[in-house]
Amino acid sequence: MAGDTQRALSDDAVELRSVVRRFVAEQMPRSVVAEWDKNNTFPREVFDRLATLGVMGLAIPEEYGGSGADIPATLMTIEELSKRSLAVAVPYIMASCYAGMTVVECGTEEQKKRWLPEIAEGRMIFAYGWTEPDVGADLASVKTTVRREGDELVVNGSKRFCTGAGLSDYIYTLAKSDPEGAKYHNLSTLVIPSNAEGVAITQIDTMGLKGTHTTDVSFTDVRIPVDNLMGGEEAWNRGWELITGSGLDIEKLEVAAMSLGIATAAYEDALAYSEEREQFGVPISKHQSIAHTLADMQVQLHASRLVLDDAAVLAGRGVQCGVETSMAKLFVTEASKTVVLNAQTIMGAYGYVKDFDCERYVRDVLVMPIIGGSSAIQRNNIHKWSRTRK
Repeated sequence: MAGDTQRALSDDAVELRSVVRRFVAEQMPRSVVAEWDKNNTFPREVFDRLATLGVMGLAIPEEYGGSGADIPATLMTIEELSKRSLAVAVPYIMASCYAGMTVVECGTEEQKKRWLPEIAEGRMIFAYGWTEPDVGADLASVKTTVRREGDELVVNGSKRFCTGAGLSDYIYTLAKSDPEGAKYHNLSTLVIPSNAEGVAITQIDTMGLKGTHTTDVSFTDVRIPVDNLMGGEEAWNRGWELITGSGLDIEKLEVAAMSLGIATAAYEDALAYSEEREQFGVPISKHQSIAHTLADMQVQLHASRLVLDDAAVLAGRGVQCGVETSMAKLFVTEASKTVVLNAQTIMGAYGYVKDFDCERYVRDVLVMPIIGGSSAIQRNNIHKWSRTRK
C-alpha cells in the first residue's frame, strides 16, 4: 500500500497504525463519509470512539494522562484519518495538537493539570482564533483587543476562517493587549470558552473541508478569568513568543500529513480504477501514458513521505527546524495537489462526479497549500532562514 514507508515511526507507532486503519475501515465506511461531506456533518460519536484508542494523548506527557510526546505517531494518525475523512482528521488535530501540544508547550503547571487530562481523553477541543477579516499572514497586526478589569479579561474583536469554532470547547485567541506597545511585544493569547456570553459564531460555506465547520467569530465584551491567559500572568504581552514556538512548526506538518493522506487515497483509487477500467481491449493501466502518470504519482508520494518524515523526526527531538517544516509543508501540499489532480484525470468523468470520492479529494486538497501558511509564505521562510544559516 502506498504510504507504508514511514521510517520515523517506532515499533509501537507501527502497531498503532494498524489499529487506526482498522478503526477507519470499521467506523468510517466510504458511504457514511460521503453523507458527512454532503451534509457538512461533524460525526461526534465517531470522534468519541476514536478517543478510546488513546490517540488524543499522543502529544501529551504521561504525567498528565497522555502516552508521551510522539510527534511522528501523531502525524501518522492525522494521515491515516485524512485518507478517509477530514471531518474526523481535523477535529483530531484540534484536540491533540491545537489543544494538547499548545498547553504542553505554553501552559502553566496549573493549566497543564487542569486541561491536559481532559484533552488526553478526547473531552476538550481547541479552535485557533488567529486570522481576521483584514489579517492573514501578518498575524502580529491583529485588531482584536483584550484588556484587564480586576480578575477578568475583556475581549472585543472578530476572527475569520476559524476552523471548528462551533465544534470546539475553547477558542485559542491571539489579541492585542497593549495598543501602544511595539509590534510583536503587544500581544497575548487567550483561552476563550466557545459558549461564553458575547461570542457569536457564523459558519462560512466552503468548497471543501466539509464537517469541520469553517467560521467567522466575533467577540463583544467577552469576559474570561485571568486564569485563562495562556502561560499565566507573566505571559501578558508575550503572545507572539508563544504562537511562534514549536507549535507553529508542527502545524505545518499537520497540514502536510493531511495532504499526504488525501493524495495517497487518491492514488490508490486511481490505481484500482485504472486496473479495472478497460479501453481498446485492455485495462487503461496498460497504456503507457496512464502507467507513466501513475509512476510519477508514486514518486511524488514517496518523496513527500521522506520530506515529512525528516521534519517530523527533527520536530520530535525538539530541535530548531523551521526550514525543514516549511520545506515539508510547501513540497508535500503542492505535490499532493498534483497527485490528486492526476488521479482525477485518470478517472476521467468518474473523477468529477460525486458518486466517487475523487471529487471530494480535489475539493479538500486545493486548500492545503493555503492553510497553515501559504506556499508563498513558506518560500519566504525558506529563503530567509537559509540565508541566516550561512
